[in-house]
Amino acid sequence: MIQSMTGYGKSVVQLPTKKITVEIKSLNSKNLDLHARVPSSYREKELDMRKTISKSLTRGKVDFNLFVEITGEETSSKLNETVVKQYMEQLSNVVDGDEVELLKMAIRMPDAMKTERKEIEDDEFKSISEALTEALIAINKYRSDEGKVLEDDFKMRINTITELLEKVIAIDSDRIDIVKERLRKAVSDLAETVDENRFEQELIYYLEKYDITEEKVRLKNHLNYFNEAINSDDSNGKKLIFICQEIGREINTIGSKSNHAPMQQLVVQMKDELEKIKEQALNVL
Repeated sequence: MIQSMTGYGKSVVQLPTKKITVEIKSLNSKNLDLHARVPSSYREKELDMRKTISKSLTRGKVDFNLFVEITGEETSSKLNETVVKQYMEQLSNVVDGDEVELLKMAIRMPDAMKTERKEIEDDEFKSISEALTEALIAINKYRSDEGKVLEDDFKMRINTITELLEKVIAIDSDRIDIVKERLRKAVSDLAETVDENRFEQELIYYLEKYDITEEKVRLKNHLNYFNEAINSDDSNGKKLIFICQEIGREINTIGSKSNHAPMQQLVVQMKDELEKIKEQALNVL
């Protein structure tokens, strides 16, 4: 079963004094490209969270956001009383004013507030880890759901190419007859006497260059292989892209060898379907 690289997952955990939100978004990328936005007080755990994400999401451009909202009586900033008193004393020597006015001016000065960096408690990080796991489950489900949509689209378009190939096979024998007749008419228009045996030899050589038997067989095998790949247990977008390249090679060869307008029209339709598959395959995990 294939998975899309596009996904979104979110989880919210409510602690006694804060609400923590974990949000993960992903888009397609050749490899894992992880960007994290984590508050400075949680940076010590960022590497652990990155490892957890990397184990769950192997490819994609991933944005990981950790939001912390204080909901209780907790703050990491405190008044630096010693510094504020010194400011007030210095200000009283410069301007006249009561203590309230001096205090208002003092707390605006540098270092009037001090930030105490607290270590993350084990229980808090455990809650964050659980929220991260829930968000990863959510984004992987999103990816699987998107993958199912892609899978249905792939099957429809591969089936369309298969039907077009059957039409190519059906008109192939008529095409050869038309090419033969065209060559015979061209020779007869020359009003020259030709060696019939030599003409037949040259005709066979010429028609061999337009023979698409091998291309038809290989194209059918590639189409079957593509269906097997999307039905396999793993999701491998790189494999699907490689198979698309092989399918395209056979379609192009059929088009260049056809020398027959109705067949070339079918080839154009096959190419159109294949381009849509290739575009969507870039988003497969």
